[in-house]
Amino acid sequence: MTLLEEAQAGFARAANGVKMNIQAIRIENTGGPEVMHLASVELGEPGPGEVLVRHTAVGINFIDTYHRSGLYPVELPSGLGLEAAGVVEQVGDGVSEVVVGDRVAYATGPIGAYCEARLIAARHVVPLPEGISDVAAASMMLKGMTVEYLLHRCFPVKSGMTVLLHAAAGGVGLIACQWLRALGVQVIGTVGSDEKAALAKAHGCHHTIVYDREDVVARVRELTDGVGVPVVYDSVGKATFERSIDCLAPRGMLVGFGNASGAAAAFDPLVLARKGSLFLTRPTLFHYVSTRQELLLSAKTLFDVVLEGVVDVDPRQSWPLAEARDAHRALQSRETVGASVLIP
Repeated sequence: MTLLEEAQAGFARAANGVKMNIQAIRIENTGGPEVMHLASVELGEPGPGEVLVRHTAVGINFIDTYHRSGLYPVELPSGLGLEAAGVVEQVGDGVSEVVVGDRVAYATGPIGAYCEARLIAARHVVPLPEGISDVAAASMMLKGMTVEYLLHRCFPVKSGMTVLLHAAAGGVGLIACQWLRALGVQVIGTVGSDEKAALAKAHGCHHTIVYDREDVVARVRELTDGVGVPVVYDSVGKATFERSIDCLAPRGMLVGFGNASGAAAAFDPLVLARKGSLFLTRPTLFHYVSTRQELLLSAKTLFDVVLEGVVDVDPRQSWPLAEARDAHRALQSRETVGASVLIP
């Protein structure tokens, strides 16, 4: 049975008032990966403005670990995950964005993507073009649209610039390296091992720094003739915050968009003045795709660079949905490279 036929069968079940039970990852308390468990959840029919999406792949992102650990508070009990791809099985009243059988993806929540299927507002889902697989979409929507707003709207880069990118071999990092290379930007990337350095270079990173054995600030100053960089893209947080500040050129900007090592300590804004009238911002994707128009434009920009072959986004790790604990352990121990997905 094709995905479209499965979706049509699901629509027929809904018309007959049949509810379905699906498997979903849930948490009752915050903590380590062990707090996640697989549960049976009953889904009803989509309400006005909602669609039911049968997932074919679910994206794994570092923000998921923040929700699970309690760093970013969520109302408990809760699901996890913000990103997935699949097929529309049912639509509620008033839905005009998609129809039954459409392949779609989403990346801005609400939380609860770690499941076989779910109800979600139609305004959050984006139709997938031919040439973008479900697995690729689930691995790139959140990370790829993050790169889009970072490079084009938060701090618009220009050809000839040199930037510092932390975690250059991570999910966001590998997309950013490729995209920056295509834009004519020189990339200095920090990584955790020689293997990750080689991977980052293969994806467009011009210079790599293995952060646990090299002086990041000294190396950046060396590579920029003592000037520093106009922007640092930092998803690591606590462990890199001070070094990121010290790598900036006068009037440079630190874009801190993640907390992989924990939240940065309290900070005196006067340091920004003393070190060169610097700028500091803490953006999130959600504020850059807050309208339907912004969401569709960001997704289209991402799809275009993927379809043109500028950016390769296929995931490098996958786990069955039931093994989400193992996926989180691997992610937090820095065993993963690039993107990862769960397969329902």
